[in-house]
Amino acid sequence: MPSSSILSLIGPCHLVPRPAPPTACPPGLLLQSRRRHHDVTTLVANPRAAWGTGPYTHPLPGRKGRCCACAVFAAGSRRVEPAVSPASPFGCKSPRRRRLWTMSWLFGIKGSKGEGTGPPLPLPPVQPGGEGSGDRGAGDRPGPKDKWSNFDPTGLERAAKAARELEHSRHAKEALSLAQMQEQTLQLEHQAKLKEYEAAVEQLKGDQIRAQAEERRKTLSEETRQHQARAQYQDKLARQRYEDQLKQQQLLNEENLRKQEESVQKQEALRRATVEREMELRHKNEMLRVEAEARARAKAERENADIIREQIRLKAAEHRQTILESIRTAGTLFGEGFRAFVTDWDKVTATVAGLTLLAVGIYSAKNATSVTGRYFEARLGKPSLVRETSRITVLEALRHPIQVSRRLLSKPQDALEGVVLSPSLEARVRDIAIATRNTKKNKSLYRNVLMYGPPGTGKTLFAKKLALHSGMDYAIMTGGDVAPMGRDGVTAMHKVFDWASTSRRGLLLFVDEADAFLRKRATEKISEDLRATLNAFLHRTGQHSSKFMLVLASNQPEQFDWAINDRIDEMVSFELPQREERERLVRMYFDKYVLKPATEGKQRLKLAQFDYGKKCSEIAQLTEGMSGREISQLAVAWQAMAYASEDGVLTEAMMDARVQDAIQQHRQKMEWLKADGSQPPALRT
Repeated sequence: MPSSSILSLIGPCHLVPRPAPPTACPPGLLLQSRRRHHDVTTLVANPRAAWGTGPYTHPLPGRKGRCCACAVFAAGSRRVEPAVSPASPFGCKSPRRRRLWTMSWLFGIKGSKGEGTGPPLPLPPVQPGGEGSGDRGAGDRPGPKDKWSNFDPTGLERAAKAARELEHSRHAKEALSLAQMQEQTLQLEHQAKLKEYEAAVEQLKGDQIRAQAEERRKTLSEETRQHQARAQYQDKLARQRYEDQLKQQQLLNEENLRKQEESVQKQEALRRATVEREMELRHKNEMLRVEAEARARAKAERENADIIREQIRLKAAEHRQTILESIRTAGTLFGEGFRAFVTDWDKVTATVAGLTLLAVGIYSAKNATSVTGRYFEARLGKPSLVRETSRITVLEALRHPIQVSRRLLSKPQDALEGVVLSPSLEARVRDIAIATRNTKKNKSLYRNVLMYGPPGTGKTLFAKKLALHSGMDYAIMTGGDVAPMGRDGVTAMHKVFDWASTSRRGLLLFVDEADAFLRKRATEKISEDLRATLNAFLHRTGQHSSKFMLVLASNQPEQFDWAINDRIDEMVSFELPQREERERLVRMYFDKYVLKPATEGKQRLKLAQFDYGKKCSEIAQLTEGMSGREISQLAVAWQAMAYASEDGVLTEAMMDARVQDAIQQHRQKMEWLKADGSQPPALRT
């Protein structure tokens, strides 16, 4: 290849040295093509014009104090770096730098193994006055007059010589192809970098688009939130304006109503004043008229006094004459009649016989009526000892026919409906109820039952439910009614049992407070009349009956006579309710006396808003030791407090106040029992 072609390929260039120690120049230099600086042909024609006089100087601007040289690279190379073998003095291991071999032999530099053909390059002489091209030294000597005055052409000469030797070398084509391949590789790498840059740009655009979309989404979300907040605020303002308008309208209506009421009051006051004035005037006129009439009547009577007295005398004389004539006439008639009756013996005999028959009839009718009345009383009437009964009488049927018909058509009820007992006691009394009902169906003999325990525990209520459940009639009598009857007690007792024996459905005879007259005859001090009544009771209950069932209730069963205890078949103890039973009782009576009247709306009672179930549980916890009757009385007290309030509303505070009062009253009762030396029935052993 001719040297001119090689030089044309090399083109204008400048050399950039690789970093090296300050005392030596590196064997390999970097050649960069810069077409804007120097032309190679110019450098070859005037080699010394392009170099400075001092060593390691370069004529290009901005390259002061750097070691520079020129190298010739393969054709088509735009930038070539020396490829130093790993065994070189500098130990360059970069793959990119091993890609090309700089023709270090062009500069006469040998490697560590003696590579290269030329002698070592001589260093350019150092100018005494400066370091770089175009620079002045420390002295006052002026610099060169043109830019090529300090150029050293020896490098270009050696490059031209090396190019000529390379042209005749057998490796020229291989060097050229290697340079082309390296250039293609660099171009491919550059294209790959361009692709990577384009991909990065696209990714950046995508990220930017996503960021813009996210920003738009956030903007839309913020706008939506602001719109909602604005709408809510506007709605709030509208509601506030509406409320203000309502308040203003209400105030206006109240003002108009007040004005109307004042106007009505004024009109009523005027009307009342007018009516009072009219009544006053009418009263005055009436008084004047009465006074005038009285004066006129008095004047007329004074003027006619003689005439009036004469009239009175005439009337009195006429009346006296009339009475005397009537007496004379009656005496004459009676005398003539009696004379005729006495003289006629037939009339006298008939009169005496009639009077005798009349007396006999009156006496017979009286006795017959008494006997008939006693018969009907024994069959249909209620004895005097019976306080309450479900048995229908003729008088009751005539007075209340509808209620009597409902009672006759009613179905048997549950024996424990409305009765709250403990589970064990409930099971026992249910067995008694079932046995009693089956006994009635089979027309067998009834068993006598004793129910004892504290008052208010449900004994009387269960007796009524037991009779209704078994389809029997019930009759309630109290032991306190027997003693005051005295001698009539025996007769009254026999009447009770005779009346009970006439029941077609069977009768449950419940004797409440039975210990009042069924006391011990040996130790207790009782009267003879009460003793006789007790003997009559024992006589009538000596055997079981299929007509009536005897149920006794007592708070002190230890006072019974031994004969009474011998006639008892079943004994049931009714104890005070525990917490679960008290809660059921509180709920039942609260619903009966408070909740139902408040919800039906037929009464004045109303109920405030609070947790009813929780309040009932709290009250059940506080009412320990109370009986069912006391809890029922507490519910009735709540109802009374609601009726006594101004608005008829029962509040939670009112209920709590009544509960505390009931607890205090219960404690006072217990203290009275302890002070009397007696023990409450629930605490006896």
